[in-house]
Amino acid sequence: MSETRMPTQKRSIDKRNRIIEKGFELMCKQGYHKTNTSDIAEYAGVSTGIIYQYFNDKKEIFIEGIKNYSDSIMFPILDLANNNEISFNNLEELLNTIIDKLISAHKVSYTSHEEMMAMSHLDEETAEIFHQKEIEVTNKIVDVLKNNNITPNHLYEKVHIIMNLIDNMCHEVVYHNHKSIDYSIMKQEVIKAIINILKNE
Repeated sequence: MSETRMPTQKRSIDKRNRIIEKGFELMCKQGYHKTNTSDIAEYAGVSTGIIYQYFNDKKEIFIEGIKNYSDSIMFPILDLANNNEISFNNLEELLNTIIDKLISAHKVSYTSHEEMMAMSHLDEETAEIFHQKEIEVTNKIVDVLKNNNITPNHLYEKVHIIMNLIDNMCHEVVYHNHKSIDYSIMKQEVIKAIINILKNE
């Protein structure tokens, strides 16, 4: 197997990024196991040889796609938190905005999320990427709260609980969509629970 390389020139960087973007899109659209590198090459408008200059296999493309997907959802949310002074006076409004944005992001990337979840259960490396991203985001949210003097005991653990609450809310709205549940009420209950968690010493 020939050694792959990390490009340094803009044109090559753009080409590698396009392979990641289009390859990940295709694998999420038609399924990871139903997609091969020839499919990705055709979809990205490059030769198969070009793909193997930058990646050993389609799994590397998929892993890079997951990283980009996670960052594209979480970075805007973290920017929103970073660019606002956070206090218990405005936390409800901020959480409302964050949850709405995350629900919208989940709706846009429905097929991507389903394929990633399936792969995370089947592939150890994919599961580890999700784990790393979860820890990274938890640490960043903890830092944001500390910078705004919201520092209850066991903050790290509380943030992890909060992330799971919001994630479950998004999944409920986008994937389960139970007709018997009023999601506007559920969102307000989730927000109240988060604020109580952060206020509780």
